[in-house]
Amino acid sequence: MTIYRPPLRDMQFVMHELLKVEEQYKAMPSHAELDADTLDQVLEEAGKFCADVLLPIYQSGDDGCVYNVADKSVTTPTGFKEAYRQFCDGGWPSLSALPEYGGQGLPHVLQIAFYEMQYSTNQAWAMYPGLAHGAYSCLAVHGTDAQKKLYLPKIGSGVWLGTMCLTEAHCGTDLGMLRTKAEPQADGSYKITGSKIFISGGENDLAENIVHLVLARLPDAPAGSKGISLFVVPKFLPKDDGDGKVGVGERNPIFCGAIEHKMGIHGNATCQLNLDGAAGWLVGAANKGLAAMFVMMNGARLTVGIQGLGITEAAYQNAATYAKERIQGRSLSGVKSPDQPADPIIVHPDVRKMLLTARAYAEGGRAFGLWVALQSDLQYAHPDEGVRKDAEDMMALMTPVVKAFMTD
Repeated sequence: MTIYRPPLRDMQFVMHELLKVEEQYKAMPSHAELDADTLDQVLEEAGKFCADVLLPIYQSGDDGCVYNVADKSVTTPTGFKEAYRQFCDGGWPSLSALPEYGGQGLPHVLQIAFYEMQYSTNQAWAMYPGLAHGAYSCLAVHGTDAQKKLYLPKIGSGVWLGTMCLTEAHCGTDLGMLRTKAEPQADGSYKITGSKIFISGGENDLAENIVHLVLARLPDAPAGSKGISLFVVPKFLPKDDGDGKVGVGERNPIFCGAIEHKMGIHGNATCQLNLDGAAGWLVGAANKGLAAMFVMMNGARLTVGIQGLGITEAAYQNAATYAKERIQGRSLSGVKSPDQPADPIIVHPDVRKMLLTARAYAEGGRAFGLWVALQSDLQYAHPDEGVRKDAEDMMALMTPVVKAFMTD
């Protein structure tokens, strides 16, 4: 049976003793009132949610999602929907969301620490709200005021989820070759037609709506990556329910055509998505969509690195537990368990070396990831322009390093 203990003490050490985040936050008006006790309390409750709610349904995730051909919907594994409801009821989706749109406004360092624990206990489940957070960040930076007012409260509360739709069957990282088309309409919207593949969380039954961010090409767009625009394409068109409330209305023609067959993370639906004149709205400037999407892509790079960290931590904890229980041979320095026919394998130098190496990667990776997260807080919340620029440069440099190194 998989075991997991949230590494709270090590997280606290990195935050308070290594990075000294409280001192950093005192200079940021939006975080100036945060203290160590508050950060630790949130971390502790986050750890309980991951260990008590996400870990028990980890195994059911391997049964995979089910594609329902009749209505082109996807059913997530047993327990996933209930866990997501608890996640929303606990206010966790809004942890680092903007206060002006109903969020708690807590720092990115705390969000990344929470991500690590989610990925340690249930990566497949954690990818659903993780992608929504990426869509939120992109709209927060590049959305119009009307788009922010419409989408951010819904995504920030977890009522709606989100995805990023880039890849097509004939082009992967070379997005300049994408063929999905966007035809302008008289009302200012666009009709999006095309298909996307490898869309994580592209269809699911966790939330009432999914906000897809889709890269497409306008009719007069220049060739290559300079002719890509970004559009927000909701699964259900938003509907005014009165009294300032927004609900879901007509189904938008963006449908899941199939679930991709893959090795691992079966609990997260990696979908083929087909758009047949789906209604979409431009995000940011025309033909500048790739730059806008990079907000979400860079966020995804950081969280993919944290996925590697979370799995490293879980692997280390389970390996260390196994090494203390599995017996074979005797210690080179003398018998350590005379009441047993052999000693636990943790007494053997090479086993200890492997365990210490894994622990070093986990602890070093955690310090690295939280330091990069702190740069994000500095970039967006520090009042000094020079500090913000330095942090932005560091984020640009180190985010792909986090992804590559920590997943390797």
